[in-house]
Amino acid sequence: MLIKESELILNPDGSVYHLNLKPEHIANTIILVGDQNRVEKVSKHFDSIEFETQKREFKTHTGHYKGKRISVLSTGIGPDNIDIVLNELDALVNIDLESRKPKSTLKSLHIIRIGTSGSLQKDIPIDSFVLSDYGLDLNGLLHFYQIDAIKNPDIEQAFIKQTHWSKDKATPIVVKNSLWLEKKLESSATFKGMTATALGFYGPQGRILRLPIENPDLNNKMDCFNYNGIRVTNLEMETSAIYGLSKLLGHHAVSLNAIIANRATGNFSKNPAKAVENLIIYTLNKIAKIDS
Repeated sequence: MLIKESELILNPDGSVYHLNLKPEHIANTIILVGDQNRVEKVSKHFDSIEFETQKREFKTHTGHYKGKRISVLSTGIGPDNIDIVLNELDALVNIDLESRKPKSTLKSLHIIRIGTSGSLQKDIPIDSFVLSDYGLDLNGLLHFYQIDAIKNPDIEQAFIKQTHWSKDKATPIVVKNSLWLEKKLESSATFKGMTATALGFYGPQGRILRLPIENPDLNNKMDCFNYNGIRVTNLEMETSAIYGLSKLLGHHAVSLNAIIANRATGNFSKNPAKAVENLIIYTLNKIAKIDS
């Protein structure tokens, strides 16, 4: 199958359009961060940096940490940006950019999100880490793909029923992480649960400034959701898109969040930068121990 130029756009130098990357520029292990300024906060710990580039909000550093080759890439905010990042990363390893044809042998990337998030549960404290067992897609991005093979209908229907989810909104989708990668990154320092991924920061996450929202009690309903011990631990804007697209494309993905706010108690971290730094160091040391 030949992929048309309008579908896979390349820059004049042959790099993929948005990320400005060529296949040799990325490692098999990729850390995703939202904020482009957070790229240096990760790569400053590298023993060496071999490549740097930036186009728009997409900034990439590739280097080595304790003998492990790692890329760190900023995605910007939201599931729409994740759609760009995951598809272009996959194109770099699984499409021959010269012939414009998918490769006969496909490669699986290891994708780890390091982000910040607000907890929905009183017992998940400020400055702790959440490793997302599941991503709960509340934004609708994944509905544009063929997703039957990655859905979890029993959890989805329970969530719809327990929260009285509006039929006017995209139907929620629940996607499991990579269990293999979860086992590599978990520890007694990580809380686990289902991370809800919203379309925006204000109304979609239940924040009210001047605009009334459709369901002001939704966060409270999500707080109380429990399906065989699976509960919604936190709310952010990227995880479900990363999990869904990674599953569909054959990559391993896990999302880690530093909890800098607790929506249930109304508290905010007194030192969010320190919480993120602690999560960065934790994640890098875990990655360095992964064999392949």
